[in-house]
Amino acid sequence: MTGSTVAQPTASTTPSRNRVILLVVVALALTAAAEAIGSHKVPLGPGAITLFPIIWGLLLGAVVSVQRFRPVPVRMQKAATYVVEAGVLLLGVRLAFVVGHELPVLKQASAALLLQELGHLFGTVVLSLPLAVLLKMGRSAVGACFSIDREASFAMVSERFGPDSEEYRGVLSMYIFGSVVGALYVTLLASFLAGTGFLDPLALAMGTGVGSGSVMAAASAAIAAQNPGMADQIVAVATVSNLVTTLLGLYVGMFVALPLADRFYRLLTRGRTIAPTTGPAVAPVAGTDASAGLRPLAAIGIALLAMIVSNVVHTGGFQLRSLLGFALVAAVVLAGLGLKKVTGLPAVAGTSVLAIALTSPISPVADVVLSLIEPIEFLALATPILVFAGLSIGKDVPALKHIGWRIVPVGLVSFAASFLISAVIAHVLL
Repeated sequence: MTGSTVAQPTASTTPSRNRVILLVVVALALTAAAEAIGSHKVPLGPGAITLFPIIWGLLLGAVVSVQRFRPVPVRMQKAATYVVEAGVLLLGVRLAFVVGHELPVLKQASAALLLQELGHLFGTVVLSLPLAVLLKMGRSAVGACFSIDREASFAMVSERFGPDSEEYRGVLSMYIFGSVVGALYVTLLASFLAGTGFLDPLALAMGTGVGSGSVMAAASAAIAAQNPGMADQIVAVATVSNLVTTLLGLYVGMFVALPLADRFYRLLTRGRTIAPTTGPAVAPVAGTDASAGLRPLAAIGIALLAMIVSNVVHTGGFQLRSLLGFALVAAVVLAGLGLKKVTGLPAVAGTSVLAIALTSPISPVADVVLSLIEPIEFLALATPILVFAGLSIGKDVPALKHIGWRIVPVGLVSFAASFLISAVIAHVLL
């Protein structure tokens, strides 16, 4: 939905209505439970880690997904992944509304935003690739370490090395690692650093823009929660940083990062053959049946319903104005999807541009739009996204077993370094 071609559902691929209803009911229950648990701060050294509802949501969803007492069908797990994509679009619009209002702040941070890719290059290629070589990951290290490997990375590596290559297996391993623990890991790091006060909150916000909507949403929400007076600026900076990484990162990855990783690997190994990770090839996560037959409108509706429930529990009440705000968010998403069909512009870019335009300083309806979305807490919107992400984890467990333990330290270094180096660069420039 956010960039790949979505297969049209057929009678054989469409999940049964009862299973979709069950998925919705379970997700709503877990979302409400996560929000009811609330936030809890754990002191840690000079700072503290705040455990937000988004973390509980991911953990609760994962427990349900991996348990074997009543296994969750794989098709339902794939449908949950598709709902995550829809949820990221909805959340992206809510955040982009803030971006339009905060354009003057973003103008001051333009140089730092453009240099984010430098931090990502150092975090992945320069730091994690040598570790992968040391751990004898073989050629899969090239695919795993040229970026944090989101959906576009599959196409880049497949075109250059082929879909059956070791490099492709490396992309898959980092993709699964990021999907399973990426958002949780970066959120904990962001929460801890926000509590220490070592780095500017806006710099930390920029660092969260690693190219993953769920990581950005969860981590920026954690930073904003600890700096409520700067919440709007933090959200705006994080959203634009992630958008810049998503768009610019495609070209940097294709023409700079991937060739650089390949050459650096050759330099580190000096032509020697390094034994790759053991285990048979694993089917890629991304594919033509990625939606599990769930239609785009249904995915958007499910994500929207879960977000409404989450917002009600989070705020402790219901406001009619929030429904109008949610309707506006959904309308912009649908308009962005329509724009994609006409122009080919990625949905995440089209929806963001439309939302920013509605709340920019020159928009005559900016005040009305901001008034409608004011009751909608973006932290509450992130919780159901992480719940659905957790519900989709079970299908990836066999692949993780085949990939092996090496991707864990490599992935931890990639995500941490990409986030931290980008944040430090932003802190210096700001």
